[in-house]
Amino acid sequence: MIGLDTAAVYILQTLGSLYLLVVLLRFILQLVRADFYNPLSQFIVRATQPLLKPLRKVIPGFAGLDLASLVLAILVQLLLMTLTMMLMGYGVGNPLQLLVWSIIGVTALFLKVFFFALIISVILSWVAQGSHNPAVELINQMCEPLLAPIRRFMPNLGGLDLSPIVAFLALNLVDMLVIRNLAMMTGMFRGLSLAI
Repeated sequence: MIGLDTAAVYILQTLGSLYLLVVLLRFILQLVRADFYNPLSQFIVRATQPLLKPLRKVIPGFAGLDLASLVLAILVQLLLMTLTMMLMGYGVGNPLQLLVWSIIGVTALFLKVFFFALIISVILSWVAQGSHNPAVELINQMCEPLLAPIRRFMPNLGGLDLSPIVAFLALNLVDMLVIRNLAMMTGMFRGLSLAI
């Protein structure tokens, strides 16, 4: 029988994961220099601004990186993991271990964002090529910094772009060889992982 604690964990992880995704997208969009005036970018900025504004006073950007949004993503992941452990009856746990797990979880989510953005980009290149939809433009702006270096080394196959396949392979290899091994080495509990 499913109890209230299971339902609470489900609601917490669903809503928390959505907000974590929005915060991480704020970091990614600034990282790839996406269009700030895109309506989706504006939504992400408005959704993250209340927590980021005070954090930016303490954590400045560095070399074009929005470190405050990255720290906020790790803090949100840490809070979600802590609350999930408490709701599941495991107590608070080791704070340092939870911090390491949070960094692993945010890194895994970072890779998954690019993975799914690439899938969407490939599908849209078949069905909506040249679309000026704000979502399409934002996804293309996210994928281009990842694909451009690969295209420089790939041979031109007469309009057939194989760079997404290479990017998929690279992202999956990093996920399999680095993220999953780090999660296993640190004893990361699967019930806590929001992205792995």
